[in-house]
Amino acid sequence: MIQNCCLHRITMASQISESDLLHKLDIFKIQGKDKRGHKILRITGKSFPARFLSVDVLKEYLDEYIFPRLSKKPFSVLYMHTGVQRTDNFPGISALRSIYDAIPVTVKDNLQSVYFLHPGLQSRLFLATFGRLFFGDGLYGKLRYLSRVDYLWEHVRRNEIEVPDFVYDHDEDLEYRPMMMEYGLDSDDPHPRVYAAPTVAVDSPSASIYSMRCIS
Repeated sequence: MIQNCCLHRITMASQISESDLLHKLDIFKIQGKDKRGHKILRITGKSFPARFLSVDVLKEYLDEYIFPRLSKKPFSVLYMHTGVQRTDNFPGISALRSIYDAIPVTVKDNLQSVYFLHPGLQSRLFLATFGRLFFGDGLYGKLRYLSRVDYLWEHVRRNEIEVPDFVYDHDEDLEYRPMMMEYGLDSDDPHPRVYAAPTVAVDSPSASIYSMRCIS
């Protein structure tokens, strides 16, 4: 919430464009390589200004600044889900599907792996149930869940990629509050609560509603 307030002040004060805002927040950055020698597109989910950014602007930004650099050689994605909340910095399932559909075929073909760092319980449930339906077997089969930063270094060259301090802080929270890792609780919550994962059948009419509202 504090981050989004700051984003609003930045936007109002400087009257910068949405595209410039993406540049300043450094959400998408091509940096380093994985251990197979593939360059990495690092995505910092916590920095995404979901409340202030339109999907069309994001598509234009990716098409102009990111996709041209990924269309010629194999690459991997490091998505840091740390600190993502569906009410603040999560664009929504329909937006993600729209963005995915807009990715050029040459870029999709070059994507080798997606390293999903600090996945929450709800994101795991959603992807396990609907991942193939929404994103196809190709992308789903390349997904690698990483619950700790230490596991990231098994796949990525450690000295070549920058990981924000808040990601390491979250790892420390997991050390002292291990239930967070199992149930996907937010480390910023001063009164953590544990909920049992609800059972949702794939063909249940409420399944899609649950998945759209609860992914985090």
